[in-house]
Amino acid sequence: MIAVTYNAADIIEEFLRALPDALRGIDSTAVTIVDNASSDGTADLVETIAPWVRLVRSNENLGYAGGINLGYARGLGKRGTYILNPDAVPAADSVRVLLDVVESDPMVGVAAPMIQNAEGRLKFSLRREPTLLRAVGESVLGGHRAARYAPLGDMIRDPSAYTEGATADWATGAAMFLPRRAIDAVGPWDEQFFLYSEETDYSLRMRDLGYRLYFTPRATVRHPGGDMSRSPFLWSLVATSRMRLYRKRHDPIRSTAYWMVQVLNEGVRAALGRPTHRAAFRALLGIGGDPRDRRHEAILQSPTGV
Repeated sequence: MIAVTYNAADIIEEFLRALPDALRGIDSTAVTIVDNASSDGTADLVETIAPWVRLVRSNENLGYAGGINLGYARGLGKRGTYILNPDAVPAADSVRVLLDVVESDPMVGVAAPMIQNAEGRLKFSLRREPTLLRAVGESVLGGHRAARYAPLGDMIRDPSAYTEGATADWATGAAMFLPRRAIDAVGPWDEQFFLYSEETDYSLRMRDLGYRLYFTPRATVRHPGGDMSRSPFLWSLVATSRMRLYRKRHDPIRSTAYWMVQVLNEGVRAALGRPTHRAAFRALLGIGGDPRDRRHEAILQSPTGV
């Protein structure tokens, strides 16, 4: 199990105290916490609450993908590794369920648990691959309305889709169980994604190799979510990471079209006076530099913001 923290002192205790019950039924395990140079005492708190954790102190904020790769370098599970946000609290016995899922089918590359909000209700965590048409659909209709039509929206918002064995192109990265065979095949996470879209990239790379995602509601994780929709800095990272992902997987002509749709979408909303969209608009135009250079502003508790 690997969790990456950055200034997470206010949420890490609940996560750590839930782990022994979550890991029940697993005969051998190691928990690695990679701390990205927190300034609020997160690493010291981890040592105090859970001295049994393998704590890795980074000298700098490496971002989410970089933190996971550092965790990979310090040791991977022989059968699989559970990637968790430190504010994603896993339910009792849930890790055993996910391990059984990946061991029951060699083509499962990601076992995705059910994500729940603070009240225990389902959160929509399954996603479709970003496409130009979906970017247009979400720009015109908004994310929630576009999600009603698979060709027009990334998010899968139909509750009936969240059943045992459901699949998707990717799932939000708050909780992902990865079998060792898939990790060995796909390799490290792409560190050009400092925050956001790194789990999309990783899941799509798995799919490229023939692996699939398997959703199971028998394993649950409580995850209230982050502040990306309220933080101009985080929203600028969302926009630029999404663009970076599309550009990585498509030719320059389609990438330019996708960029234009994103700029128009953020620009219209920026004109309405929304600070988050103003920040994203400027970032997509390259005004003010690369948001990744302001990594000291990142709150790496909940990279997915779900």
